[in-house]
Amino acid sequence: MPWEKQFNEEEVLDRAMGAFWARGYEATSVNDLLTVMEINRGSLYAAFTDKRSLFIRALKSYDEKYRRDFLTSVARNYSPKEAIFAAFEDVVESSDGGRNRKGCLLVNTALELSPHDPEVEKIVRGSLREVENFFCEMIVAAQGEGTIRTEVSSREVAQALLGLFLGLRVLVRSRPEKDVMKTILNQARALID
Repeated sequence: MPWEKQFNEEEVLDRAMGAFWARGYEATSVNDLLTVMEINRGSLYAAFTDKRSLFIRALKSYDEKYRRDFLTSVARNYSPKEAIFAAFEDVVESSDGGRNRKGCLLVNTALELSPHDPEVEKIVRGSLREVENFFCEMIVAAQGEGTIRTEVSSREVAQALLGLFLGLRVLVRSRPEKDVMKTILNQARALID
């Protein structure tokens, strides 16, 4: 009798994503995944092949649901210059004063797996390039509106903003102090004010 899926794949993938996000790839065991996904071992392997394949799918899903959708929303709801600041401020607000220390699954993965896994590195690199491109596009648009000086190099400043943004993402997990986060926000503003 052929295997028949008895669960909503998107729901269990979201649960797996949450486990990987909270603990990282290495610290999340297959048993942890089975518990949070509420499926049996055979179903996990039949639907997702193995832990690594499940992780890749969860990482891609995270990228789509959190990074891409978030930046699209920010670009739509703010002026270009304010969209840059809104992205930074959201990181600070989502840290909930240090109580939410999960950070960003993409950044966590960049630190944990990218140096050792070419496929994961490609996913993370592509995502971070899109964040950089978001900053660059917002700078160019703001320059067109006259809210950012035209002598500012959009690509170079976008790369610097990406560095600050990633640093902020890491500090939210390891040192979520208000004065540290405020300093990073001020540096981001100084780059484009």
